[in-house]
Amino acid sequence: MAREIAIAPSQYNFTLLFLFFLLLFIVPCKPTKDYDEPKILVYGTTPNTLLSNDGSLPSLARRPVSPDPNLTNCIPVRPAFGNHTIIDCCPPVSHNIIDFKPPINPVVKVRPAAHLVNATYLENYKEAIRRMKALPPNDPRNFYQQAKIHCTYCEGAYKQAGFPDIMFGVHANWLFFPFHRMYIYFYERILASLIKDLDPNFAIPFWNWDSPVGMQIPACFHNDPTSPLYDSLRNPNHLPPAIVNLDYNYGEKDQNTPETNLQIMYRSVVSTSKTPTLFFGSPYRAGDREDKPGGGRVQDILHSAVHLWTGRDNKTALYRRTEDMGAFYSAPKDPLFYSHHGNVDRLWEIWKTLGVKRKDITDSDFLESSFLFYDENKNLVRVKLKDCLDTKKLGYVYQDVDVPWLDAKPTPRRRSRFMGKIKEKIGVGASHVAAGTFQETKFPLVLDSSVRTIVMRPRKSRSKKEKEEEEEVLVIEGIEFQRDLAVSFDVYINDEDDVQGGPTKTEFAGSFIHMPYLHQHKMKTHTRIGITELLEDLDAEDYDAILVTLVPKMGKGHVTIGGIKLEFDK
Repeated sequence: MAREIAIAPSQYNFTLLFLFFLLLFIVPCKPTKDYDEPKILVYGTTPNTLLSNDGSLPSLARRPVSPDPNLTNCIPVRPAFGNHTIIDCCPPVSHNIIDFKPPINPVVKVRPAAHLVNATYLENYKEAIRRMKALPPNDPRNFYQQAKIHCTYCEGAYKQAGFPDIMFGVHANWLFFPFHRMYIYFYERILASLIKDLDPNFAIPFWNWDSPVGMQIPACFHNDPTSPLYDSLRNPNHLPPAIVNLDYNYGEKDQNTPETNLQIMYRSVVSTSKTPTLFFGSPYRAGDREDKPGGGRVQDILHSAVHLWTGRDNKTALYRRTEDMGAFYSAPKDPLFYSHHGNVDRLWEIWKTLGVKRKDITDSDFLESSFLFYDENKNLVRVKLKDCLDTKKLGYVYQDVDVPWLDAKPTPRRRSRFMGKIKEKIGVGASHVAAGTFQETKFPLVLDSSVRTIVMRPRKSRSKKEKEEEEEVLVIEGIEFQRDLAVSFDVYINDEDDVQGGPTKTEFAGSFIHMPYLHQHKMKTHTRIGITELLEDLDAEDYDAILVTLVPKMGKGHVTIGGIKLEFDK
C-alpha cells in the first residue's frame, strides 16, 4: 500500500510561493532591445559577460555577432601615435533600421577592370565622386562619411550587440569578405544613384593587381592631380611603372617580379586555402574578442600587402603610418581602396570555382551575423551575411579577364642534400624524428631573428581520400604585438638553406602581415596555413615531423610567438 504524505496548508502555500519565485529566475523576460538576444546569467557574473577560460562563450550559448544597433553608443577613437587628436568615426544617428532585401530580378552590372575602362566611363566615375564629395558633411552618403565606415568597424568605435565591453571587428575573422563586399556594394549604389542621369547602371572598377597587365596603380587614379580619384597620400616610389609587391616589406627595395606575384597568388588562393576556414578566417561569434580568431590567407597576405605598398611611408623607425591606404582608419579616403577591395571580392568568386571544399560557410552563426550600412536613400539597413553570398542576386559580376596565377605553382627543387642538412642541424633524420631527440624550441619567444623548430605530425602518409577529407594545417598561435605596429613574417617548411629565398622557393608556405591600427592595445591572434599540397611538393608526406622556419620582416623584435602546432581541417 502506497504511503500517503500529508502537507500542511502553510507548507503548501510556501511550496507554491517557492515555485513562483523559482520561475521568475529561470524564465527570461522578453528583451527590450531590437536585436532580441538571449541573456546568459550564471551565479557570480553579470548578464552577457560570462566567458570560458579562453575568453569566448560556452559552445551551447554561441550565436551570431552584430554591432550595437544603437548608434548613440558608438565612441570616438583615441590614437596611440603621432599628433592625431581623437578621431570621431561614428556615422550620423538613425533609430530606424530596415532589413536588407536583395533586389528582385536585378539588372546584372559588370564591374570592369580599371586598366580597361574607356573615356566615357572614366568621366562618369569622376563625376560620381565629385557629387558624392559635394554632399552635405552630415549626409551619410557623403564621400568622407563613407570613408569613416571602415574606421568605425575596424578601430573599436562599435561594440558588439549585447556586449558593451567587447569590440566589434571585421578583420582577422570570417567576417572579412562579406563585410567588405557589402561595404563597397552600398558605396557603389550611392554612386550610381548620384549619376543616374549619366549612367544609372554604373559599377565600380576593380584593380586587377593579381595579373601582370594590372600590377600597377591604374592610370585613372594617379595621372591627374586635379581628379577626384587622385590621392596625394600614396607612396611616390610606387607610382607607375612600379610593380605592386605582394611580398612587401618596409625599408627593402622592391625586387619582386610579376612572376613572383603570380606564385604568391597561387600559394595564397589555391594551395593553402583549400577549406572555408583557411580562406575566410576563423569563426567569430558573439562574445569573442575581435582579434582572437585569426584571418584567412587572402587577408593575411594579399590584402594587407597591397594596402601597405600603396600608402605613403612616413619613414618613422617603428610606427610606420602609411596613410591613406596603409592604415585601417584612413584607407577609404583613397578612392583606390574600393577598387582594391573589388579585386579582393573578385578573388572570393574565383576561389569558389576551384571546387572540392571551396564553398561558402554554412554555419548558422556566420549566416545570421549582420552589419549596418546606409543605402542610397539614407536608410539605415541591417544586412545579414546569408543575403550577400551571391553577387548575381546582388546585381553584379566581374569582367572576365585572364587569371594567370591558377597555373603559377612553384617548381619543386631537387632534395638530394636535404636529409643530410637536417641531420647536421638537429642530429636526427627528418623521416624518423622521435620526441625528445632534439633540442626543443622554447615558446613563447620573441621573434627578433629567424627561428627554426621541429613540429611533430599527428598523422603521416595519408591516402588521397584522407587528404581530400581533411587538410593538414600549420597553426602559428599566440602571435602577440601592439596593434599600432605593422608586422610581418614569412613561413618556410623543411627549408635546407640558412638564407631564405622568398616566395619563389618551393619551401615557402606563406606569410603573416598585419596593418597598423590607431590604438596601442596589444592583440593576440593566430594564423593558419594549409600545407597538404606543399608536403607533396617537398616529398615529405611520410615524415614524422617537419622543420618550420619563421623569418621576421616588419616589427622585428616586437612580436611574440606563443607556439606552433599541426592540426587537421575538414
